[in-house]
Amino acid sequence: MWRAYLAFYESTVPEAVYASTFARLLGDDPRDFNALVAEKDGALVGLAHYLFHRHAWKIEEVCYLQDLYATPETRGTGVGRALIEGVYAAADAHGAGSVYWLTQDGNRTARRLYDRIGALTPFIKYQRA
Repeated sequence: MWRAYLAFYESTVPEAVYASTFARLLGDDPRDFNALVAEKDGALVGLAHYLFHRHAWKIEEVCYLQDLYATPETRGTGVGRALIEGVYAAADAHGAGSVYWLTQDGNRTARRLYDRIGALTPFIKYQRA
């Protein structure tokens, strides 16, 4: 399912990254990733990867929702919303009141959901060239 998510964003990662990511997902280090999945009739139809980290402007940690994916046939059926709400619940249980995520500007389907369940910020992402 994660490969399908990366393909949606026209991206790939080396096999070593897959191995490292899944080792972290299955590990017990609280600084590593967490995952939620969505199922329908026993089949996986969505996933969310998230992590908690410190923030210089807050005492409590914040939650970064790094990956969110719903299979094409389930988009618009509540899968994405349920996964985000699951991450919100995990953040609340962790004491992290803030949850944030990124998406591509042109991801209109996802942004329709995000506009209902979150607040668009004025920040623009930069990264090392």
